[in-house]
Amino acid sequence: MSEDIEVRRRRAVWRAGHRGTKELDILVGRFADAHLGTMDDSELARFEAFLALSEPQLQAWLLAPEAASAEGEFAEIVTAIRKFHGLG
Repeated sequence: MSEDIEVRRRRAVWRAGHRGTKELDILVGRFADAHLGTMDDSELARFEAFLALSEPQLQAWLLAPEAASAEGEFAEIVTAIRKFHGLG
């Protein structure tokens, strides 16, 4: 089981750093590099679901403070990424 979670973590780190836009590659990728190693199975599953969201949605949540309050189930991730990069 630990091998499975390690494979998922490596896959998530790669996906986080290859979003398609330089801004999201940096914001999400660097956060993933720093935090995925300590995420448990449920946290990792939520992060994987977060990675499946569209580029425009993620950009709005991460780069526009006024949109950050509307993310619902991903509020903790958005807040953590913004805080990690000093965005508030």
